[in-house]
Amino acid sequence: MTDAPPPPPQQPDNGQPQQPYNAQPQQPYNAQPQQPYTAPPQPLNPQEEKLWATLTHVGGIFFGFIPALVVYLVMKDRGPFIRAHSASALNFQLTALIAALVSGLLSIIGIGIVLLFAVQIVVVVFSIIAAVKANQGQWYRYPVAIKFVQE
Repeated sequence: MTDAPPPPPQQPDNGQPQQPYNAQPQQPYNAQPQQPYTAPPQPLNPQEEKLWATLTHVGGIFFGFIPALVVYLVMKDRGPFIRAHSASALNFQLTALIAALVSGLLSIIGIGIVLLFAVQIVVVVFSIIAAVKANQGQWYRYPVAIKFVQE
């Protein structure tokens, strides 16, 4: 009689290649979970913050809420000044969009055309005031804005 090692247990055939009974799983050298490298956003200097805040407000005159949304999403972690101004501009532009939609619906009875014109004038005037304040480095909050995004 010979002392032979017992046969390895049978593994179910699940379509994957079978490893020998005593095989160690192969791991690459220095196997550690790979974390993607993400550097924290670099803070902007005050001049850059003022520039981006000013562009956010001026862009709202021509393109609605899109510039404020893009600046808020991209730059909100780069400084408190740009975060506050972009959030304020986004809130105001979304409020103006809602007012324009309501005015458009009311144009069926005629008054909406006057309201739509008034909304556009308010957007231009308040955006220019906000852009001037941002360019001077002052904090500004629009007087007529629903707070959708926290500043």
